[in-house]
Amino acid sequence: LTKDKTSLIVAHRLSTIKEVDRIIVLGKGGAILQEGNHKKLIKTEGYYKSMHF
Repeated sequence: LTKDKTSLIVAHRLSTIKEVDRIIVLGKGGAILQEGNHKKLIKTEGYYKSMHF
């Protein structure tokens, strides 16, 4: 359905976005807090990693 296409996914369950190419973590007011794929973000201290542990 989304192969070779850009899609915007708003997710509250992290399992929904685990396999996507690029994840953008937004904070209050829409500020970008973090950006990358799951493997990169889970290795980096920040909000995304704190949601997993």
